[in-house]
Amino acid sequence: MKEKLHLPIPIRKALRKFGQDISDGRRRRRIPVALMAERADVSRETLRKIENGDPSVAMGRYAAVLFVLGLTDRLNSLADATYDTVGRMLEEENLPKRIRLPSKEGQK
Repeated sequence: MKEKLHLPIPIRKALRKFGQDISDGRRRRRIPVALMAERADVSRETLRKIENGDPSVAMGRYAAVLFVLGLTDRLNSLADATYDTVGRMLEEENLPKRIRLPSKEGQK
């Protein structure tokens, strides 16, 4: 039997929303479950898990479903440094206070 993943509540909520958004996108496009599963090369059961936000499904399977929906461009920005405000703030803390030119003695 598979061990159940114990994830923080915000992650579980985000995955459930992600799955619901995928489900809504499929239904807005009027794509039946069987056709969506076939196009994404996943089983109907895996598609059901994706639409429920199951964290045990591989990210590649989620990406395949997004491809079918025409939404893969959004994957490019998931961990983009542009949106990493904490990382940028930490990096800025380590910037040098002063920048000095090399000494003339070292140039001889």
